[in-house]
Amino acid sequence: MSVKILVEFGGGAELLFDKVKKHEVALPCKETPWTVRELLPWMKDHMLKERPELFLQGETVRPGILVLINDADWELMGELDYAIEENDKIVFISTLHGG
Repeated sequence: MSVKILVEFGGGAELLFDKVKKHEVALPCKETPWTVRELLPWMKDHMLKERPELFLQGETVRPGILVLINDADWELMGELDYAIEENDKIVFISTLHGG
């Protein structure tokens, strides 16, 4: 059985994900809980359509991308080590605007 979550993008981040703001995602089952650290490369391989360097830097998101987990700043939730649960909502908002 998969883990179903909602992944949303805003502030232009959706442009990297086929211009779709909301994605209902079913993460494959595994023995241990998914973490955000594992979700990011999964998203790169399965969702990201272009320019991964604008979304990821190393094993985390680029500076300038806010991450909310269930409407709370991910810094309060453990950032990369947060254990993802069924029906979580994870939002990525770009605060960088080109000119």
